Amino acid sequence: MKVYLGGAINGCTDTECKDWREYAQKILGIENTLNPMDRDYRSRELKSEVVNEIVENDKDDICNSTCMLVLYEKPSVGTSMEILYAYMQDISIYIVDISGKSLSPWLSYHASMLFKDLDSALKYIKGFD
Repeated sequence: MKVYLGGAINGCTDTECKDWREYAQKILGIENTLNPMDRDYRSRELKSEVVNEIVENDKDDICNSTCMLVLYEKPSVGTSMEILYAYMQDISIYIVDISGKSLSPWLSYHASMLFKDLDSALKYIKGFD
């Protein structure tokens, strides 16, 4: 099992980007996760020489995953693109909606399953182990 840890990065603090991913890695096992924060491009993401690298590395990770776990707190263009890309690759997408707002029909449509908290999603995914 390989779980891609998708969620907002651009414009987020270390706490917003890293804490939940590190927690997920602790529960699922670091060897079972693909974490885009391993390649932290924040502050360089708009430089032309790294744009392709960011997208291609994320797409490779998604293709090498069994499923995608997304923590959704606020809209993120990159996360939305990753979700659509994973969906097109027939990869299961588990979205944890902690936004407290109505979820976009686009996210609901592409989700294999929706969760209200991270622990429930991790327990569900861990059940595949």
